[in-house]
Amino acid sequence: MLKDAAEGHAHAFAHAADVTDEAQVDRAFDAAAARFGRIDVLFNNAGIFGHMGPIDEVPVAAWREVVDLNLTGMFLCARAAFRHMRRQDPRGGRIINNGSISATTPRPGSIGYTATKHAVTGMTKTLALDGRPFDIAAGQIDIGNARTELLEAVAARNPGDPPPMMEVSDVADAVFYMASLPLSANVLTLTVMATKMPFVGRG
Repeated sequence: MLKDAAEGHAHAFAHAADVTDEAQVDRAFDAAAARFGRIDVLFNNAGIFGHMGPIDEVPVAAWREVVDLNLTGMFLCARAAFRHMRRQDPRGGRIINNGSISATTPRPGSIGYTATKHAVTGMTKTLALDGRPFDIAAGQIDIGNARTELLEAVAARNPGDPPPMMEVSDVADAVFYMASLPLSANVLTLTVMATKMPFVGRG
């Protein structure tokens, strides 16, 4: 599927990797840097929602799966990108972490997902500080109710009251805006969500 997405695009490069595997992540970033000469932007996007339910019903293995993918995977990708960005010439780049509105306002039964997204916020702020000496900007986009397969499945379980949704292309436009800024400017946090979501106040 990755190769199909890159097919016919002269500036596209597909490289499959497990983001929870340090060696695979490093190889992927090394391959991208070799292909394009540098790493300018990372959109750190991999994640899962994981097991839903109160904490005493969440298997430890399910907790670890979410932490490994949502947090350690994001750490490994940011680490690999940072390593290239600080040493390339000219140095610098931008790291955009995909948080979630759950980084501030969680849903019930989402202990693993919520904990990791709160941690992503701390990671983003630290990257923003640590990147300053190397001209590396870091920011976070918090997304609410984009029309993905995951949300469509949630809506299908409750057809009488589907959640408000926005198109994935709206999110892509927001990420592109963040990525297009000069390194002298940075969006530290950006929330983009379906307008009618019950997120602010009583909704």
